[in-house]
Amino acid sequence: MYRFAHSLNRDMHIGDLRTVLFNFIAAKQNSEPFLIRIEDRDKERTIEGKDHEILEMLTLFGITWDQINYQSENLKFHQQLATKLLMDQKAFACFCTPETLENKRAAAKATGQPNRYDGTCKYLSNEEVLNNESPFVVRIKKPQEDICFTDLIKGEVCFTPDDIDDFVIMNVDKTPTYDFASAIDDMMYDISTVIRDEDYVSNTSRQILIRNYLGYDKEIRYAHLPIIRNEAGDEMSEDDEASSVRRLLEEGFLPSAIANYLILTGTKTPVEIFTLEEAVTWFDLKDIAKTPITFDPGKLRQINKEHIRRIDNRRLSAQIGYSSEEIGALAKLYTREASTLQEIKEKIDTIFAPKVCENFPEAFHILRSVAKNAPYFPEYDAFKDHLAKESGLKGEQLVKPLRVMLTGAQNGPDLSDLYPFIRNYLGEIIK
Repeated sequence: MYRFAHSLNRDMHIGDLRTVLFNFIAAKQNSEPFLIRIEDRDKERTIEGKDHEILEMLTLFGITWDQINYQSENLKFHQQLATKLLMDQKAFACFCTPETLENKRAAAKATGQPNRYDGTCKYLSNEEVLNNESPFVVRIKKPQEDICFTDLIKGEVCFTPDDIDDFVIMNVDKTPTYDFASAIDDMMYDISTVIRDEDYVSNTSRQILIRNYLGYDKEIRYAHLPIIRNEAGDEMSEDDEASSVRRLLEEGFLPSAIANYLILTGTKTPVEIFTLEEAVTWFDLKDIAKTPITFDPGKLRQINKEHIRRIDNRRLSAQIGYSSEEIGALAKLYTREASTLQEIKEKIDTIFAPKVCENFPEAFHILRSVAKNAPYFPEYDAFKDHLAKESGLKGEQLVKPLRVMLTGAQNGPDLSDLYPFIRNYLGEIIK
């Protein structure tokens, strides 16, 4: 089984979306179930309704799943296995307060020592533990030997015991930490492969340690995706507004185009423009680059144009608030100069909005009066010739006001190209 995990305390960003796309594709290719894990351990930071928003967004991208797991539902199992580690003396109770730990970190920093837990409570006797009524966390004991695994993208990865401290697995309120809950849940749901961002490489060593201590001997394969950087070269974090999937959708980027871009970037693909269904037939984790990739808004815009051009005209018309095939075709015409649904919608809305022509106000008034009374002309040239004859206008006095009258803009597609899609709406456009 493959899985995708998401926290309820933040929006989905493009790194999350890339992760779920790759897991979904791999699950399809290997005929394995796909699990959505909702990480809701931290109730205080949970955003109400965020789980439904995440699931709706996945559906929008064509991602389906076989099972949903709310992590908090497994709390009793997390607690039971933490107790087992305590009984097996592979974990211990730590009574150090946050203030004590902060003082130790400050002292370590002042002396140039590593900033990690010093193991103070690890050597308490059973009697000292039982007689201590202070709140405590549960820490797992650091490994005694290297922890190594073969990453499907990065290759061989190893962590020495010094790389892993006695980290916390259960908080003071007896809820599990991310690493502990993730390791246990992956065991419980028989996860075969974990595809996630490179930022989680160190977490992998911790989760392997947890499962080793619990005697879980089934190998879970890992693939850590290279980080995504912005154009300035900085890593795009979950707090970066530019990386928000919701923002991209609001700007008018199609889900199919965003998915196309994220699969394409940093990966070898047989074609540049494709659907998620097509990617399932040829995608291979081995083709993913090991080096960081750069988020290129210009490339995304180019891909979005191509996906807009592929949409059925009537459906495209509906997506920008209209209902006819002609408006859908007109919208595609504007992909020559616009890249998103929002940009195209603004141009179409301008066509049907009230207009003024500041440069040629008198000519514009005359032209509009003639156009209102003009008969129907199927061809643009015949329509233009009629306006010129009846108005007496020519040159710029005719062409520029005519463009404003028909489009509300001083430049854009050739009117001869545009006219076939608006000729049936001239009464509304010229009003």
